[in-house]
Amino acid sequence: MPMLDQVTADVPQTGTPQAEASQAGTPQTGTNDLDLAETGVVGVTIVWADNNGIPRSRTVPVGQFGAAVERGVGVTPLFAVFDSHDGITFGHPPLSTPSGDIRLMPVADRLVRLAGQPGFAWVPGRQVAADGSAWPYDQRGVLERQVSRAAALGLDFLAGYEMEFHLSRADGGDGDDVRPIYEGPSYGPAKMLAVDAFAEQLLRDLDRNGVPVGQFHGEYGPGQFEFNIAPADPVTAADRQLLARQTVHAAARAHGLRASFAPLVTLGQVGNGWHLHTSLHRAGTNLLSGSDGPAGMTAEGGAYLAGLLRDLPAVVAVTAPSLSSLQRLRPGYWSGAYTFWGVENREAALRLVPATPLLGAAHANVELKPSDASANPYLALAAVIAAGLAGIEDGLTPPDPVQEDPGTWTDERRAERGIRRLPTTVEEQLGALLTNERIRSALGEELADAFRAVRVSDAAWAADRDAADVVRSYRWLY
Repeated sequence: MPMLDQVTADVPQTGTPQAEASQAGTPQTGTNDLDLAETGVVGVTIVWADNNGIPRSRTVPVGQFGAAVERGVGVTPLFAVFDSHDGITFGHPPLSTPSGDIRLMPVADRLVRLAGQPGFAWVPGRQVAADGSAWPYDQRGVLERQVSRAAALGLDFLAGYEMEFHLSRADGGDGDDVRPIYEGPSYGPAKMLAVDAFAEQLLRDLDRNGVPVGQFHGEYGPGQFEFNIAPADPVTAADRQLLARQTVHAAARAHGLRASFAPLVTLGQVGNGWHLHTSLHRAGTNLLSGSDGPAGMTAEGGAYLAGLLRDLPAVVAVTAPSLSSLQRLRPGYWSGAYTFWGVENREAALRLVPATPLLGAAHANVELKPSDASANPYLALAAVIAAGLAGIEDGLTPPDPVQEDPGTWTDERRAERGIRRLPTTVEEQLGALLTNERIRSALGEELADAFRAVRVSDAAWAADRDAADVVRSYRWLY
């Protein structure tokens, strides 16, 4: 966002991780097929996200859901090497043939009857090997391992999202047009009035689907809007992010609109970020506040931030991995294009939102700006936690915060402060990721190499296309 104070939602980090985990989701029923059928549900959609952040799914008739809980649903293992445009790359040797099968297992205690699609229920899935054992390409499992690693150190996390998206008129046009629902002043009530009926349904449906929202407003760009999801434990936060996407798309369809969460909808415009807010806690105390350390952080809180900063290029290769992401991450657009942190600095890749007397110590959190819909939500959070935990284990100390825009500095001045531009090409992204042992090991060698193969396949697809064509190709994927 250029040059204008953005009225974004600072996601409050209230409550404790344990309390948030106990309230996770709002299951509408148990796993009893008859109970589901009696509420009018005819099918249950089991959803996961691939290595491009694209939701994939299988839907089972309601009478088969109990069996699916016990034995899963068969899917091809090659979803791990689907690229952003549904090309299947065989550039990862362990998945280089069309043979094989895995099982998609619904996480039954997260079952939700969809308010905007009352004939269907929704549930996140985990991927397991054909014999039921752990499968190294299961992104949800990657995050669960990092959460367990944190717990072994006596640490708990909360995570919340600011979710930006574009609304376009779906009537008329050639189906690929961008026709923003509103192009007037940003942030005003007139922009919300333009989507009054949609906003009413969306807020109602999010609430009924168990996705707690702090606020909803018209954003900076044409047709751009944003809401923030209240913090929860990391796995719940990732589940809710996927459910929120489904809820938005259903509400948009009901009102003759088309939603896009793509990192960039139109070349040259502001993009859609999914700003990721995290806080860490020990014994219920937020470690990002309550001390005389930098900006009020405790030593462990500062080490967490310093770990994120140290590994930021590798982390962002996971949290903003697409070709569309690379187009979005530009200096001067509040997307976090440089490797630095600041206190309430909206140009910073890592923005510390400190505690205040009005909001309380629990409010403090770190916002990661370079994060968007092309990131798998489980892998994104896993990379963030892994980097932060490594910072704590290594006893890192963050450098001084930067309260200016380094994009206006000379190269020499940035170099003096150790500030670099985040990767701007796929080659630079993969170099940062694959040479970083901490993040690569958090993903696991098999998944990290499949992730690499997918990024290489995307780059090959785009090699002979211009920037506008590439941005257009991602427009309706998310």
